[in-house]
Amino acid sequence: MNETRAPQLLAIRREDLSSSAACRLIEALNAELSAQYPEPGATHFRLDAAEVSADKGSFVIGYLHDVPVACGAIRCIDAGVAEIKRMYVIPSARGRGFSRSILTALEDNARQLGVRRLLLETGPRQIQALALYRRAGFVPVPRFGEYTHSELSLCMGKELPSGAPEPAGKDGSVSPATRARGGT
Repeated sequence: MNETRAPQLLAIRREDLSSSAACRLIEALNAELSAQYPEPGATHFRLDAAEVSADKGSFVIGYLHDVPVACGAIRCIDAGVAEIKRMYVIPSARGRGFSRSILTALEDNARQLGVRRLLLETGPRQIQALALYRRAGFVPVPRFGEYTHSELSLCMGKELPSGAPEPAGKDGSVSPATRARGGT
């Protein structure tokens, strides 16, 4: 299988949203967000498999020594616009640059889909996520879509450079050269 290697042997590959690894990571993410944001209506967990199908988005998992430790998704929400969803790194794997590697893979997948603008929603209690997104060039934007009336939603956006992406593997993975450009 075509994989991409990032620092500390993180292998990032496209996976089905219903895979056991995806389900475990999403369950952990949902539990963490529910604890951080216990207010009614403060969490937005919805992501359907059809939204991350090959022509509409992607869901990727990062493996460290064959153990799933990170994930993220993009879903196209309008012509040339996609949303980043379900970014997560398990607590024991944090601080190693894996979230940046997942974000870079998602940006590369977005370019392959013809996306020119990325949007995302996060919350004010996710300090590390906010810092990651700012370092990656995301800036605040008005709340959009399902987040319009969510007082705890912070939305950000980024224009993607128009350069052509490097070809991806059949599983949606990207080359080591592309990964290296994203930093850690």
